[in-house]
Amino acid sequence: MRGRRAAVSAIALSAVVGLVLTGCSQQSNTGTAGGDGAPSVGWPETPLPEQVPGKPGGVFRLGITEPTSIDPYNTQESEGFLVTRQLFTGLVQVQPDGTEYPGVAETWEPNENCTQWTFTLKPDQKFSDGEPLTSEAFKRAWERVSAQESASEVAYHLNQVQGFSEMQSGAANELTGLDATDPNRLGVTLSEPNCEFELRTAHPALSPVPASAGPADNKTYNDLPVGNGPFMMDGPWQHNQGIRLVRNENYTAGPKANLDAVEITITPADGGAEAEYNGFRNGTFDWARMPTPVQPQARAEFEPQGKWLSRKTAGMNYLAVQVTKPPLDSVAARKAISMAIDRAAIIQGVFNGSQTPATTLVPPSLPRAYQPGVCDACEFNVEEAKRLAQEAGFQPGTVLNFQYNTGAGHEEYTAAVRQQLEQNLGITVDYTGVPFRDQLDNQQSPDASGIYRAAWGADYPTPVNFLGSLLDTKSIGAAAPNEPALGNNRGRYSNPEFDRLLAQAAATRDEAQRSDLYKQAEQIAIGQELALIPLWERQQYRLVDTEQFANVGMDFLENPTLDTITLK
Repeated sequence: MRGRRAAVSAIALSAVVGLVLTGCSQQSNTGTAGGDGAPSVGWPETPLPEQVPGKPGGVFRLGITEPTSIDPYNTQESEGFLVTRQLFTGLVQVQPDGTEYPGVAETWEPNENCTQWTFTLKPDQKFSDGEPLTSEAFKRAWERVSAQESASEVAYHLNQVQGFSEMQSGAANELTGLDATDPNRLGVTLSEPNCEFELRTAHPALSPVPASAGPADNKTYNDLPVGNGPFMMDGPWQHNQGIRLVRNENYTAGPKANLDAVEITITPADGGAEAEYNGFRNGTFDWARMPTPVQPQARAEFEPQGKWLSRKTAGMNYLAVQVTKPPLDSVAARKAISMAIDRAAIIQGVFNGSQTPATTLVPPSLPRAYQPGVCDACEFNVEEAKRLAQEAGFQPGTVLNFQYNTGAGHEEYTAAVRQQLEQNLGITVDYTGVPFRDQLDNQQSPDASGIYRAAWGADYPTPVNFLGSLLDTKSIGAAAPNEPALGNNRGRYSNPEFDRLLAQAAATRDEAQRSDLYKQAEQIAIGQELALIPLWERQQYRLVDTEQFANVGMDFLENPTLDTITLK
């Protein structure tokens, strides 16, 4: 899942770049971040909120930037996820800590080799409009996502269901791997083994939809989706203005929501976090993100009041790399770029020590597969970076394209990375900022080159959601090099041995053995070939109105736990 955030002022940007550059002489990824010679490990996490009995009532208010989609067929980033996860409940759900639990499905079971799954549905499920929810609703939804004409950018979550490739090519109009003949059971046949397939069903793209959904280009449904989640729409999506949700009284997949309503204000794309922060301070919002430069001030003010929320999440910040195009089509070139970046200095100068340098792609929130240090090229070492750059053929004035998305709070640290690369390697960085949608489109181009600002938050709790989604050959989503990369492997990395290890892991029922195979795969893609460049682990900070509301936590997708929030 790709995320967004909001922007900061040019004054703050110039100040933090100056702070970062003071640390460029350091020879290791330590020292500047902790202030005492120790690397930053981020700010402390706040205790989990005490859960109190809920009571109906209350309106919870927050801001987001304009989503790409709130229709599950194309929900793809944090803003859309926040809305869609409240409107729809899938077969399996995920707790904030990554633990799976029943959603619409009561039980799920694979066959011996994990090529067939059976999901038994809870009885008497309904959509918010009263339409009965049966297995046919999942078949309808999954085929709607998989259809070629839908052009869904998240359809790949269904790529293992038998018949998917035929639907994507336009040769078929149904998934032959789905059996919905029993309204209380959904049978799924996969084209290859996957012993973790049930986790994929937690993604909104695999949510059920009613008959009224129609094809993916149904504008009425796109803006006023009818779902089966704890909340329902209270009128259509008012684009660039807001979305209002109300409690779904027909919800039976779990406890009903306590809140009467959720009011979502759509903030400007070029200043969303600043608008959220100001809105929290003036009482407009009950939950807020904030610009990076104000986080120390916000923490000092609101942590003593119990209104500060800090969580390490299942995500990673990194640089996406176009590995098939010069100048980064060699391992030496990619490692030179990585080793020329002083992560610790940036964390101190930009993030005030609130983040942790990354040396992996798989985050520590997935402890069985987490292997710190797998990226030895994530250590700051200017002399080695220069040697590798020379080996890669870098010359003075070699041009490296570097693009980031504007209005998302990334101006500060990407500017610091740019200056470190130019200063430490003597190259010219063609540094540009574009809107988020344009950045994603630009990465898809067959002519894309260089590096792109990127972050990834897990859609579901498994290492393959990082390794497979971002680096598997199938995730490129292009049949030929001259076609756009429609999947999330937009750097077009491809290694047959890496792909084989992921496939072997998927077919392995034992979790410990599966985790070991994931580690071997990461050692190839990140340790040996550095197919993308990890920067820092993902830690999120929020402000919460705990005077009015209780049971406010951060869910697995870094959004508020709207289904549990209650008035005090």
